[in-house]
Amino acid sequence: MRAVLDIILILLQLYWWVLLIMIIMSWLISFNVINTRNQFVEAVWRVLNQLTEPVLRPIRRLLPNFSGLDLSPLVAFLLIFFIQSIIGYYIYPAVVRAGV
Repeated sequence: MRAVLDIILILLQLYWWVLLIMIIMSWLISFNVINTRNQFVEAVWRVLNQLTEPVLRPIRRLLPNFSGLDLSPLVAFLLIFFIQSIIGYYIYPAVVRAGV
Protein backbone atom coordinates (compact mmCIF):
# COMPACT_ATOMS: atom_id res chain seq x y z
CA MET A 1 0.00 0.00 0.00
CA ARG A 2 2.87 2.37 0.76
CA ALA A 3 4.26 1.77 -2.71
CA VAL A 4 0.93 2.78 -4.27
CA LEU A 5 0.87 5.96 -2.17
CA ASP A 6 4.46 6.72 -3.18
CA ILE A 7 3.56 6.29 -6.85
CA ILE A 8 0.54 8.59 -6.44
CA LEU A 9 2.72 11.22 -4.77
CA ILE A 10 5.34 10.97 -7.54
CA LEU A 11 2.66 11.29 -10.24
CA LEU A 12 1.17 14.33 -8.50
CA GLN A 13 4.62 15.94 -8.33
CA LEU A 14 5.25 15.19 -12.01
CA TYR A 15 1.90 16.70 -12.93
CA TRP A 16 2.79 19.76 -10.85
CA TRP A 17 5.90 20.19 -13.01
CA VAL A 18 3.91 19.69 -16.22
CA LEU A 19 1.53 22.47 -15.12
CA LEU A 20 4.43 24.75 -14.29
CA ILE A 21 6.10 24.12 -17.65
CA MET A 22 2.77 24.77 -19.41
CA ILE A 23 2.35 28.08 -17.58
CA ILE A 24 5.88 29.26 -18.37
CA MET A 25 5.56 28.18 -21.99
CA SER A 26 2.23 30.01 -22.36
CA TRP A 27 3.88 33.19 -21.07
CA LEU A 28 6.78 32.76 -23.50
CA ILE A 29 4.33 32.27 -26.38
CA SER A 30 2.22 35.25 -25.29
CA PHE A 31 5.22 37.57 -25.14
CA ASN A 32 6.58 36.26 -28.48
CA VAL A 33 9.74 34.87 -26.94
CA ILE A 34 9.10 31.53 -28.60
CA ASN A 35 7.06 30.96 -31.74
CA THR A 36 4.55 28.16 -32.24
CA ARG A 37 5.44 28.05 -35.95
CA ASN A 38 8.51 26.12 -34.88
CA GLN A 39 7.60 22.43 -35.18
CA PHE A 40 9.29 21.41 -31.94
CA VAL A 41 7.66 24.20 -29.94
CA GLU A 42 4.28 23.40 -31.47
CA ALA A 43 4.67 19.69 -30.67
CA VAL A 44 5.66 20.38 -27.05
CA TRP A 45 2.79 22.86 -26.68
CA ARG A 46 0.31 20.33 -28.08
CA VAL A 47 1.51 17.61 -25.69
CA LEU A 48 1.35 19.97 -22.70
CA ASN A 49 -2.19 21.03 -23.63
CA GLN A 50 -3.29 17.42 -24.04
CA LEU A 51 -1.90 16.61 -20.59
CA THR A 52 -3.34 19.62 -18.79
CA GLU A 53 -6.67 20.36 -20.48
CA PRO A 54 -8.58 17.38 -19.01
CA VAL A 55 -7.87 18.76 -15.53
CA LEU A 56 -8.04 22.48 -16.25
CA ARG A 57 -11.21 22.50 -18.39
CA PRO A 58 -13.62 21.52 -15.55
CA ILE A 59 -11.92 24.02 -13.25
CA ARG A 60 -12.37 26.77 -15.86
CA ARG A 61 -16.08 25.97 -16.07
CA LEU A 62 -16.44 26.45 -12.31
CA LEU A 63 -14.45 29.68 -12.06
CA PRO A 64 -16.01 33.02 -13.00
CA ASN A 65 -14.59 34.96 -15.93
CA PHE A 66 -11.68 37.16 -14.82
CA SER A 67 -11.44 39.08 -18.14
CA GLY A 68 -8.79 36.93 -19.76
CA LEU A 69 -6.92 35.92 -16.61
CA ASP A 70 -6.81 32.13 -16.30
CA LEU A 71 -6.65 31.08 -12.66
CA SER A 72 -7.35 27.41 -13.31
CA PRO A 73 -3.66 26.37 -13.00
CA LEU A 74 -3.54 28.06 -9.59
CA VAL A 75 -6.58 26.08 -8.47
CA ALA A 76 -4.97 22.90 -9.87
CA PHE A 77 -1.79 23.65 -7.88
CA LEU A 78 -3.87 24.07 -4.73
CA LEU A 79 -5.71 20.80 -5.39
CA ILE A 80 -2.43 18.95 -5.92
CA PHE A 81 -1.03 20.45 -2.71
CA PHE A 82 -4.23 19.50 -0.84
CA ILE A 83 -4.15 15.89 -2.10
CA GLN A 84 -0.44 15.56 -1.28
CA SER A 85 -1.08 16.92 2.20
CA ILE A 86 -3.97 14.54 2.83
CA ILE A 87 -1.86 11.59 1.72
CA GLY A 88 1.24 12.73 3.62
CA TYR A 89 -0.41 13.69 6.90
CA TYR A 90 -3.33 11.29 7.22
CA ILE A 91 -3.29 8.31 4.86
CA TYR A 92 0.43 7.48 4.83
CA PRO A 93 0.84 7.46 8.65
CA ALA A 94 -2.30 5.33 9.00
CA VAL A 95 -0.93 2.81 6.53
CA VAL A 96 2.43 2.72 8.31
CA ARG A 97 0.74 2.20 11.71
CA ALA A 98 -1.44 -0.57 10.27
CA GLY A 99 1.63 -2.24 8.82
CA VAL A 100 0.10 -2.68 5.39
